[in-house]
Amino acid sequence: MATIDMFAEPAPRPAAPAERIAELRAELQAHAHRYYVLDEPTIPDSEYDRLFSELQTLEAAHPELLTADSPTQRVGGKPLEQFASVRHQVPMLSIRTETDTEATGAQNFDTRVRKELGLAEADPPVEYVAELKFDGLAMSLRYENGILVQAATRGDGEVGEDVTQNIRTIRQIPLRLPSRSDGPPRARLAPSGGSEAHEMASVGAIFPPPVMEVRGEVYMRRADFEALNEQQREKIAQGAKGEKTFVNPRNAAAGGVRQLDPAMAARRRLSFFAYGVGEITPQEAGGPAFETHYQLLLTLKSWGFPVAAQTRLAQGATELIAFHQTMGRQRDSLPYDIDGVVYKVNSLALQRKMGFVTREPRWAVAHKYPAQEQLTTVLGIEVQVGRTGKLTPVAKLAPVFVGGVTVTNATLHNEDEARRKDVRVGDTVIVRRAGDVIPEVVSVLPEKRLPDAPIFTMPQQCPVCGSAAVREEGEADHRCTGGLFCAAQRKEAILHYAHRRAVEIEGLGDKLVEQLVDANVIRTLPDLYKLGLTALASLDRMADKSANNLLEALEKSKQTTLPRFLFGLGIRHVGEATAKELARHFGKLDAIMDATEEQLLEVSDVGPIVAQSIRTFFEQPHNREVVEQLRACGVTWEEGEPAARAPRPLSGKTFVITGTLPTLSRDEAKDRVEAAGGKVAGSVSKKTDYVVAGAEAGSKLVKAQELGVAIIDEAALLALLSV
Repeated sequence: MATIDMFAEPAPRPAAPAERIAELRAELQAHAHRYYVLDEPTIPDSEYDRLFSELQTLEAAHPELLTADSPTQRVGGKPLEQFASVRHQVPMLSIRTETDTEATGAQNFDTRVRKELGLAEADPPVEYVAELKFDGLAMSLRYENGILVQAATRGDGEVGEDVTQNIRTIRQIPLRLPSRSDGPPRARLAPSGGSEAHEMASVGAIFPPPVMEVRGEVYMRRADFEALNEQQREKIAQGAKGEKTFVNPRNAAAGGVRQLDPAMAARRRLSFFAYGVGEITPQEAGGPAFETHYQLLLTLKSWGFPVAAQTRLAQGATELIAFHQTMGRQRDSLPYDIDGVVYKVNSLALQRKMGFVTREPRWAVAHKYPAQEQLTTVLGIEVQVGRTGKLTPVAKLAPVFVGGVTVTNATLHNEDEARRKDVRVGDTVIVRRAGDVIPEVVSVLPEKRLPDAPIFTMPQQCPVCGSAAVREEGEADHRCTGGLFCAAQRKEAILHYAHRRAVEIEGLGDKLVEQLVDANVIRTLPDLYKLGLTALASLDRMADKSANNLLEALEKSKQTTLPRFLFGLGIRHVGEATAKELARHFGKLDAIMDATEEQLLEVSDVGPIVAQSIRTFFEQPHNREVVEQLRACGVTWEEGEPAARAPRPLSGKTFVITGTLPTLSRDEAKDRVEAAGGKVAGSVSKKTDYVVAGAEAGSKLVKAQELGVAIIDEAALLALLSV
């Protein structure tokens, strides 16, 4: 017979469906706020999904308990045929723009405010709130009894469009505001504390009024914008009809807000910042009593609305100027676009005293930064050749002031990008420049195109040297094949040839090569060996001793090896290991130069792309001429017979060398591994066969231990080499 414990605690009673639904909604809303607003999630996604699924199940079983503020109703509306009109009870007015983008714009505003308020020079500075001016879409959110009931665009300021279903998909926007049963709302104070703590203490616990319209900006984060455009590009590549990429985040955000299907709007991953209120229950009818605009923002923050962390209190013009300059420096590093900052008189009493002029508030101003996008005309398209031989199409533009500078050139990146944007000579285009980023053509206005505008095509020859321009399979860029001959690539070719792992010319660095090429002392590699003491001594900061040292280094470099010489030629895709395999396999340079692609493919480290690159290089007559001239200058190496095809002890094995070995330098160890048929990689992966660890081995050793890769010392390596 079972024994009953009379004193045991009774088992907890399962929560009634209504109670559990309320618990789940509150918990999910709290987690969503931490994730989407505070960026501080406290549970894994899988746990959130489990709670969400439980709520969906309960609501399906009890449809009478389903409410519009449930987290499950973020994307639940049916597609609309059109948007209804909404008349704003409090007009959504525009703010005056300060056209002076320099610091004097803030000074001008402060001067006007002080004059309006009748302040003397000796009076204390006016306190302002300095905010960011987001480059998005203005929005009004109407809450009744704490529930989001309507969202409307600005429209003409008096009448906007009802976009409630789409705005409900933005997870940063609360569907339900805290009530008295939830306990007192609290702002999450910034690390600096201070002003936020003081302001909130003076406000106390404030709950949302019966009616309130929250005004703010719908925008798209740059990362979400790039992800959206990447998806669009994939659709276009797959042949989808009617798809396009978006010009900028604002364009994409505006399109998302005005989608007739809320499910489509949800895919845009829109965001929101609050910065004010419209209609609100007055104080005499139970509405909140705010003394300052900053208190209002902190209260909105305590109710779950995102407020930009950069928002600051500012005392007088000096601090406004500092804010404008600071945000200007940080503008390009923000995760979203801004086109200026906004200054508002903090005291609401002073705002009421100052009033409005021609429907613009006297107490606020938008202080803009130089525009990052402007319209201009394409005068021509030129192809530039970079130091490494990359061909880049560049649009030559009618001069336009954008991003703080006058722009006359904008990159088109490559042929695919130029074709995708379909940029043609004579087109009217949108040009963008942000910070130090190279200006680029964002899009074309096809309706302004000339009827006979030719389609752009990449040249088949390098515009600098006339060598063949090739585009390898799987690559976006065209490249000049005249690396040893092309004037655009001289500096890079010389520096590569002089590298310590190539023929090694000690003392021939970047600055000296710059001088030699810019002064036309050197045009091709053989010119290095024709340098004399007089020519060198005439260069800036080149004393006789330095000149003599360089001449000695040049003489010494004439005695090299075939692998070093091959590597020094700078053939695309031919690194040190491949150069060694080519030298071992063919034995002589002439054999390599005359080898067919089929013969090159017999080399263990050469695939189709590398074979084609080698063949293309030596098919250029001027490249062969440079090689012959270098030989004539006395550059020489030992040659031998092709190596036997017998397998070598480390063939097919990959090594990573880390730390300091007892007797071998890393370069020596690498050379010996490669000579025995092995490969030396720079990082540890599952494909690594051995990690050779010496003294003070670091993260690579740890990684090898984690992956279970064999770890050996120098003695063990030497034993493998001797097999």
